[in-house]
Amino acid sequence: MTINEKQDAIIAEFEFLEDWLDKYQQIIDKGMSSAGVSAKEKTPQNLIEGCQSKVWIVAEMHEGKVVFRAESNTDIAGGIAAMLVDVLSGHTPEEIIQTELYFLEKIGLKEHLSPTRANGMLAMIKQLKLFALAFQTKQ
Repeated sequence: MTINEKQDAIIAEFEFLEDWLDKYQQIIDKGMSSAGVSAKEKTPQNLIEGCQSKVWIVAEMHEGKVVFRAESNTDIAGGIAAMLVDVLSGHTPEEIIQTELYFLEKIGLKEHLSPTRANGMLAMIKQLKLFALAFQTKQ
């Protein structure tokens, strides 16, 4: 699946949820079902700066594609991280760097997050793209 196909799939999942409590539950469920990171990977180097919650993101390169894993100590941040990882993981650094993450706005997430959570989400996106840029530079 392309990055945009993954984004469209998330948009389709959220289309049928009208109540924001249901949408938050969907986000939480995504975080609960993600792979997460190991205890030894919960290091300061993997911790995202700018998040109110603790969010760890790990990036590895496999056969020219970046594979991300993420985990948070809070449900909503964990779900947001899981969605970002699901959309971007398994693609080339160039694809990740050039992607516009439109699904966040389309599902209404941007307007329903507190300013601190919105800042945290932007920090996660920035870090994911920085990982991709670092891998692209190494190639």
